[in-house]
Amino acid sequence: MKYLIKYFIDFAVLIFLYAFVFFRKWRSQGRDSLLIHTLLYAYLSLVLFFTMMPVIVSIPFILNHPYEPMNLVPFIDVSLRRGDFFRQVVLNVIMTLPFGFLFPLTRGKRAKFGITVFFCFLMSLGIELLQPFFDRSSDITDLITNVSGGALGYGLYVVFKPVTFWLLEHLKSR
Repeated sequence: MKYLIKYFIDFAVLIFLYAFVFFRKWRSQGRDSLLIHTLLYAYLSLVLFFTMMPVIVSIPFILNHPYEPMNLVPFIDVSLRRGDFFRQVVLNVIMTLPFGFLFPLTRGKRAKFGITVFFCFLMSLGIELLQPFFDRSSDITDLITNVSGGALGYGLYVVFKPVTFWLLEHLKSR
């Protein structure tokens, strides 16, 4: 039970931020904007859950353990066949596919491949740099595979762009 309360606090803060900061702003921009931004927010909350949580209750203890630097040898687990490397690589690619798809939708006509990949890189780099503070491992392979997932997600965005924009226009007209 105590373990679940740690996560509950983080999710309560995320819900509070959504309800009292972001929801009002996005709602005023229209239904389509509210939907896309809410999906991106929910996605980023799940990424936070799987990569860093619990955050808030961990903050007082972030310096109570040695900082393990990022492993800077790309794909070392693959080459040494350590652990479940294939699963980790695939999951890291899959984890950022939604970012590559949803982020350009929030940008509208200004959605560019380079901008999307750059922001995916920044998100992944931020996670990888912060994870050791929360007693989690950090790896350059994760950064590479996350950015690859974001690029593939952008490819899906391009492929499904006509359908997606048709759905969003249909939502606007309702």
